[in-house]
Amino acid sequence: MPKVAAFICGLNPLPRIIILRGEVGSGKTTLVKQLLKQLDSEDDVSSPTFSIINEYKTRKGEIIYHSDWYRVKDVSELQDAGIEDYLFGNNMLIIEWPEIGEILFDGLPHLEIDIEYQGYFRNYRIKTMNITGEKSM
Repeated sequence: MPKVAAFICGLNPLPRIIILRGEVGSGKTTLVKQLLKQLDSEDDVSSPTFSIINEYKTRKGEIIYHSDWYRVKDVSELQDAGIEDYLFGNNMLIIEWPEIGEILFDGLPHLEIDIEYQGYFRNYRIKTMNITGEKSM
């Protein structure tokens, strides 16, 4: 997983919105922990399943938001929580369980990561959406 996080952090430009898809236990939050570590954050990372969004800071003072939409029942819940401010802001936003609110980021530049966990192995499918630049792994 550190290699996957390093690959993502090495993208130029670094995506501002990162979408994580995968079943329960596939490693989405663990990947977020690795990303934040490589982006130089010392904050403890936890899943924002109940709070919808967590805020982390890097040593440089940059803010990274981590959102989890697993328990969200309707797009209006995200809108009421002000998620569009994060989507259209200037800080990085990492979203787990994005399916309920896909309409909100459709057309915005973002990176999509599908994680498939099989036994002891994880397969990562990484694709850019509306982002210029290229890098392969």
